[in-house]
Amino acid sequence: MSLEHAPDHVKLAVDLIELLESNDIKPQVAVDALTIVLRDFKGKIPSKDDSQKASKVVDQQNPK
Repeated sequence: MSLEHAPDHVKLAVDLIELLESNDIKPQVAVDALTIVLRDFKGKIPSKDDSQKASKVVDQQNPK
């Protein structure tokens, strides 16, 4: 199966697996590190509440 048409997240996952395995990273070390990475990146995704707050700020700054 070719990754050529795979979604970006699948391509990245394959690359990360290859990187970890080619560097002989122990599975538990990889899981622990990826848990930290996942927590960090999830924190960078704006929540619905954040986007609603941003919309309210823009609306308040630009009244009709």
